[in-house]
Amino acid sequence: MLRFGTAGLRGPLREGPDGMNVTTVSRATAGLADWLRERCLGGGAVVVGRDARHGSAEFATATAEIFTAAGFPVTVLPDPVPTPVVAFAVRELGAVAGVQITASHNPPADNGYKVYLDGGSQLIAPADSEIEKRIEAVAEPVAREAVSTSGADLVDRYLERVGQLPRLLGGPGERADVRIALTALHGVGGELAVRALAAAGFTDVRVVEEQFAPDPDFPTVSFPNPEEPGAADLLLALAERIDADVAIALDPDADRCALGVPGPTGWHMLRGDETGVLLADYVLRTHPTDPLVATTIVSSRLLSKLAAARSARYAETLTGFKWLARAGDGLVYAYEEAIGHCVDPSKVRDKDGISAAVAAADLVALLKAQGKTLQGELDSYAVEFGLHAGGQVSLRLPDQAAASVLVAALRANPPSDIAGTPVKFTDQAQVRGRLRTDALIFDADDFRIVVRPSGTEPKLKCYLEVFAPVADRDDLNDAKQAAAQRLSQLTTFCRSLADSAE
Repeated sequence: MLRFGTAGLRGPLREGPDGMNVTTVSRATAGLADWLRERCLGGGAVVVGRDARHGSAEFATATAEIFTAAGFPVTVLPDPVPTPVVAFAVRELGAVAGVQITASHNPPADNGYKVYLDGGSQLIAPADSEIEKRIEAVAEPVAREAVSTSGADLVDRYLERVGQLPRLLGGPGERADVRIALTALHGVGGELAVRALAAAGFTDVRVVEEQFAPDPDFPTVSFPNPEEPGAADLLLALAERIDADVAIALDPDADRCALGVPGPTGWHMLRGDETGVLLADYVLRTHPTDPLVATTIVSSRLLSKLAAARSARYAETLTGFKWLARAGDGLVYAYEEAIGHCVDPSKVRDKDGISAAVAAADLVALLKAQGKTLQGELDSYAVEFGLHAGGQVSLRLPDQAAASVLVAALRANPPSDIAGTPVKFTDQAQVRGRLRTDALIFDADDFRIVVRPSGTEPKLKCYLEVFAPVADRDDLNDAKQAAAQRLSQLTTFCRSLADSAE
């Protein structure tokens, strides 16, 4: 049986209990409904949405009809919608649960079943294992009752909120007009992102036409993830062609957002950590009273330094927004290095690519009015806090179990030095408390490596960060070159892990 991973089920479209199909979705919904009733939440409102992947419409219909037959009033969002709209709707309606049919940025052959509880947050343990037990106990066939779509007003309410973000987060200040290049990567966020940007005052938006309309086959990309090499090539080409101020890439369900900027050698995509610290600084300017910002154990250490300098509290969680959304009271911003950003946690307690796009556009407008750029701000952070250069190595494997095997082999025989430098080894699986997880950390004076199996894909992930002091801007280029050489050494080590573990 498919197991609840990050926020729900995800797997290939195929028959059988280990695949995404109507039977799997029906059993999952019946089990979730039973679990809600056990907690005296029967009869509470439920929100159901879907993306445009193969099977999504059929799976969403089955989900809505089974909840209806089980006595839950169901709001079925019309047409394919971005995942953050479902998270917003659950919180807006005070619903007891929400389900979004999506596989996010997985390959075309996959689909998934994402669950929201607790005011629009992703489910966490022990709810996941408890729901699995209820799913296993479901007797077939599962009763269904027809239900009509509704909830178009919730999309409008979401757009209204996102359109207000420049006023709420950016605060007063003169803004210049900005030109935006945008891609939806064949997902469901394109039209809504353009509408949201327009509502916020950004009307000069040019889109990658080949990738704008939803297409479940994702014909122009091998993997529909802005982080993958080559996925943003069409976007960067458009940005250069139209002389854009910023390039924005959404993933297929629009819960992630990546930014592209011009540089000395042409346009390039920013890392999630770079966008993360930029948006954190943007949000903190209008939250002067004891705000909290958060990121994960695999993200850059830079946010902790920025938070201290801006008189903000800082929290660190395990990977995933199911933890980040619960980082603590007073949370105003959270991000994970995998281009997930939560700029409005009071309304969307999950990553939201569309609201992040609006916030990023407003930051660009504020900086442009001052004659500044996103890259210039990042260089300023390097001078203020030291250079934090990062990278990631993802080793794609036959299945998710193979990644766990590699981590276990490295845990059993960890290196005492990496790239000629002694390292301190920490096994996060042995750490007591809330940060215990299947990850290995190697710390040195000038770098940090975190190794963990992916929770959603058959990958082993290595997160790299190099630290270097920067005396002034004249010293910055030399520091960047030295950091690039160091990252290359660490990348070589990480790529060797698969061979050394065999």
